[in-house]
Amino acid sequence: MKKTEFNFSYEAYKNAEELPVEDARLVEKAIEAAKNAYAPYSEFNVGAAVLLEDERILMGNNQENAAYPSGLCAERVALFYANANYPEQRVKAIAIVALKEGKMVPSVVTPCGNCRQAMLETETRFKKPIRIIMGSQNGFWVVDKAHYLLPLSFTGDAL
Repeated sequence: MKKTEFNFSYEAYKNAEELPVEDARLVEKAIEAAKNAYAPYSEFNVGAAVLLEDERILMGNNQENAAYPSGLCAERVALFYANANYPEQRVKAIAIVALKEGKMVPSVVTPCGNCRQAMLETETRFKKPIRIIMGSQNGFWVVDKAHYLLPLSFTGDAL
């Protein structure tokens, strides 16, 4: 038997003012997107902002549905919009935040498994990493690639 570990590093910031300018701008857009989320059931408004290679910023937010599995997370709304409308533009970064009662939540918001898989697919598609900025009122975590969030991932190589 051989025991193996997965390790990765991430950046931790105390507040948005500490973030690099480009990341802070994405966080602002993610907050703006979260304010327009359709979340009448959970009241957990998630916003995502995607930075394309041409410096264009696209936003998405969670869209809930009374039939819960029919809704869609903010990250996938933003990524799918980017890939559908700008298929030749690489996604450089994505920022994710959540609001509850109009304020950022206290814990860092990390993407669900489906969103991690969608980020990884986008990363694989363009053969370049996506910087992921995850925020809260108590700080931010930043990882340099989606693969770090889904180390035992399923890719097209398995097909």
